[in-house]
Amino acid sequence: MAKMRVHQIAKELGLASKDAVDMLTKLGVDVRNHASTIEDADAAKLRGLVRNGSATTAAATPSAPAPAPAPTAPTAPSAPRPQPVAAPAPKPAAAPAPAAQAVAVAAPAEAPAANEITVPRGVSVTDFAGKIGKSPTDVIKLLMRLGEMKTITQSLSDDEVEVLANEFDVPVRIVSVADDVSVAPEDEAPGAAEDAVDAALETRPPVVTVMGHVDHGKSSILQQFRKKEMLSLEAGGITQAIGAYQVHGKDGTTTTFIDTPGHEAFTQMRARGAQVTDVAILVVAADDGVQPQTVEALDHARAAKVPVLVAVNKIDRPEADPTRVRQQLSELGLTPDEWGGDTVFVDVSAKAGTNLDVLLDMVHLVAEMQNLKANPNTPARGHVIEAHLDRGRGPVATLIVQKGTLKPGQAVVCGPAWARVRTMLDENGKQVPKAGPSQPVQVSGWSRLPEAGDEFFAVKDEREAKRIAQERETLQRAADFVAGAKPATLEDLLFKTRTGDVPELRVILKADSQGSLEALTESLTKMHRANLRLNILRRGVGAIGESDVTLAQASDAIVVGFGVRPDAGARQLAEREGVDVRTYQIIYQLLDDISQALKGLLAPEEQEFVLGAAQVRATFRIPRAVVAGCYVTEGKIIRGSRARLVRDGTVVYTGRIDTLKRFKDDAREVAAGFECGMTLDDFNDIKEGDVIEAFEVRELPRD
Repeated sequence: MAKMRVHQIAKELGLASKDAVDMLTKLGVDVRNHASTIEDADAAKLRGLVRNGSATTAAATPSAPAPAPAPTAPTAPSAPRPQPVAAPAPKPAAAPAPAAQAVAVAAPAEAPAANEITVPRGVSVTDFAGKIGKSPTDVIKLLMRLGEMKTITQSLSDDEVEVLANEFDVPVRIVSVADDVSVAPEDEAPGAAEDAVDAALETRPPVVTVMGHVDHGKSSILQQFRKKEMLSLEAGGITQAIGAYQVHGKDGTTTTFIDTPGHEAFTQMRARGAQVTDVAILVVAADDGVQPQTVEALDHARAAKVPVLVAVNKIDRPEADPTRVRQQLSELGLTPDEWGGDTVFVDVSAKAGTNLDVLLDMVHLVAEMQNLKANPNTPARGHVIEAHLDRGRGPVATLIVQKGTLKPGQAVVCGPAWARVRTMLDENGKQVPKAGPSQPVQVSGWSRLPEAGDEFFAVKDEREAKRIAQERETLQRAADFVAGAKPATLEDLLFKTRTGDVPELRVILKADSQGSLEALTESLTKMHRANLRLNILRRGVGAIGESDVTLAQASDAIVVGFGVRPDAGARQLAEREGVDVRTYQIIYQLLDDISQALKGLLAPEEQEFVLGAAQVRATFRIPRAVVAGCYVTEGKIIRGSRARLVRDGTVVYTGRIDTLKRFKDDAREVAAGFECGMTLDDFNDIKEGDVIEAFEVRELPRD
């Protein structure tokens, strides 16, 4: 008997896939999602149910099989009569229900907030005391008992806040500056009430993240969707910055795609992409299978709790094996729908364009099951996807609006940065009059470069934006000061005392975008070792300037640029002062060079190699020296090599072999099994039975 999927019968009957799943479940058909298959008989039942309008409503309203065994028409009306009596009570209460429900929902949300106190990182003693209801004097007294001296204006570290909270028995949660939103209650009200107003919610396009291992075809798939050349702009053929793009389908549907890089250094960037997405497409090459970054991408998608759809790419390759990919992913918990699981797998070929329309349809079906909605009539909120410095426009950030509508001229705040939206451009560089939910735009007009991954929100005017940004900047400075002022531990002091100065490679790091800078910093930080240190003196976004070269000259540092070049003045200054400026377009080369530079800082490891040994069988005294008549027992003895004299297992001399002879002739070396005569440099106390070992010390580079 033929079978068909739920989404196919739903499309045939003009239903939403979710409604079709609900109706089939009420009919007793075992279906899990839109990708489940049903028999023709079950499809016929659904068609009959849809054609009969009363049957549709009857199937939607009655609860359970209780009305089903009532074939008698008269009893059917009498059964509902007890319900109208109970129904009127809920129905009048249905009007106030939203308000009552909002109060009920707000109460549990405020209860933990009243118990748990939120403290920004780097909070001062005075502010911390005010939040926990204590006087600053009590806090300072407790700190003094704990051995810490603080004034009321000094900042507290995270450890100090936790210890104080534990001593005062107050639950405290430390948040970052971006999470500590200082917004007036009247500005928060519209956003808070948005979810309660169901009538204002509208269906929004899904935000889809394309994830996977490097060179598995993520950008090629997006290229086919956008019908534009993307890879020509990417150095090395790999994506190295997050981009957001919208794709418009033939049926009028819109999809927002986020392309995340696949290299392991961009783990943080991939994590940001998963946090703002609704559906994740995991791209796996059919000829390469599951790779380490494939597993990392899957972990990020699961951590963000988004549904995963698998695109098995490169099926046109001769060595392609889609079944092996399904087997590998099923071991990771992604069971294909055709194997009875709930994960959609689509075999595609980005190069040939095979099944890409099916992939896009499946994306919308998965998104349809999530019932994605947002209110476009509230103040805009969303996340920063990427940020960089533009020579003509200044700080520019790529935003994805998640709620509300963003328009030019509005004031927005993102962390310690604020902006009056000057221009809004789409991915094609065209002006956008407004940006609704799920729409990505490039926004200029920022006071400073916002951090990629931070949340932004619109406020009523520039004055409010400046106030919030200034408060956050003050908190950020306090947090940075606390983070950079950590005292050295006793173990650190002992280590420095025993080992002396630790070699240090000083780096000034410049990158083309905020995301690349964050990823490079994360990767370089992991290169720290116990016996050497990498110190990033300055990091920033934009071209390498003269100030960077001047700082490098003063601190004996190197300047490393990723995706950027030094300007003319910086280049001339670097050549004149002899400052090492290195620029890269591929992250692999940058990390490899820095790793090699760190290894070069280490003193080479010295390792001793024994060349040979000789036994002293007779001694001959000559003017100013004693000649040892020896028999070489192993290896070889080399003139001029380092040697030690061992007597009864004890080393009594370490020096060099001065002369070496075979009979009366000078010899460069004497091998095992031969006799020789030798003298030692500045040592004459040689006796019969002593053993002379020849050795050399080789310097080996550290790994």
